[in-house]
Amino acid sequence: MKAAILHAANQPLRIEDVPCPTATPGHTLLRVLACGVCRTDLHIYEGDLPLIQKPLILGHQIVGEVVENPNKGTRVGVSWIGGTDGICPFCQREEENLCDHPTFTGYSTNGGYAQYALVRSDFIYPLPRTLDTIHAAPLLCAGIIGFRSLRVVGAQAGERVGLFGFGASAGQVIQVLRRWKCEIYVSTRGETHRQQAAAAGATWVGTENDKPPVALDRAITFAPSGAVVVAALSSLRKGGVVAINAIHLDQMPAFDYDTLLWGERQIRSVANMTRDDARDYLELAAEIGIKPEVQTFPLDQANEALQAVKNETANGPCVILP
Repeated sequence: MKAAILHAANQPLRIEDVPCPTATPGHTLLRVLACGVCRTDLHIYEGDLPLIQKPLILGHQIVGEVVENPNKGTRVGVSWIGGTDGICPFCQREEENLCDHPTFTGYSTNGGYAQYALVRSDFIYPLPRTLDTIHAAPLLCAGIIGFRSLRVVGAQAGERVGLFGFGASAGQVIQVLRRWKCEIYVSTRGETHRQQAAAAGATWVGTENDKPPVALDRAITFAPSGAVVVAALSSLRKGGVVAINAIHLDQMPAFDYDTLLWGERQIRSVANMTRDDARDYLELAAEIGIKPEVQTFPLDQANEALQAVKNETANGPCVILP
C-alpha cells in the first residue's frame, strides 16, 4: 500500500510503498477513505510530542471501510484514543481517557495517512448515514475533543461561553453552543477565523487582545498558548471555569491569584476522550447536521496539508484522501 511515512521529527513525510497490515485477533483492517489532519499531527511532526515510534504513519481522524467479514463494507470512524488497558484504576473508574497505558492512533500505532489501517475493533464507531465521508473526518478528533471540552467546562444551555482561538474544533463547538442557545464570545488572532466565527453565529468576535464585553460563565481555549489561558481566565465571572483544549501548551505565564483565580474560578485541562464522548458526539453531529467546510489533499500532498494546518491557510479543516 501507499503511505506517508514520518522517519524523524521535522523531516518531510516520505510517500512510500509499504506492506499492507494484516488483520489480527481483536483488530479490524480498514480501507482508508479519508483522514483528517489534526494539529496534534503537527505537534508530533515538529517534535513537540516526542516520537515514540518510528517510522510512523500519522493520522487519527480516520473514516474507513471494513475490509473483511462479518462487517465487510461497513463505514466506520477511528479517533485519537485507539485502545486502553481496561484494568488500570482510571479505566476501572470509567475514566478511560486517563488510562495509564493507552494506545494513540497515529502516534503509538500507525494511523490513517495511508491506503489501509489496522485498528482495535472495540475502538471504532459506526458512522450515521447522514454524515458523509469527507466531512465526517474532522468530527473524529476536533469535534469529539471539542464536545468533551464542553463537558469538562460544564457548559449549560443559555450560558455565556468564550472560545479563545477558532480552528477546526471551535468551529464545531460553536454549532453545539448555538443549539444550546448560548451566547458565544470568540477571541482569535486571525482575520479569516474572525470572519468564520461571525458567519457561524458568534454573539461577539474580537482579536486576541480584545476582552469580551461581558463576564463569561465558561471559556475554552484552543490555542496552544499559556498566555491565552490567562486571557480566558481574566474574562470569567466568579465561579467560572476555563477548559484548556490542547494536548501541548507552551509555558504558562505568571498571573495574579487575587484578581484572576480567587473567587472559586477554575482551570481544567481536557485529556483525550472516551468512547461515550465519541458515540454521543457523532449522534449529536448527525442530528444537528454539522458539516465543516473542508479542504482536501491527495495522499502525496500530506506535507502540504500539514503546512496548511501550521500556517492556518486552509479554508476549514484539512482532509487527506488516500
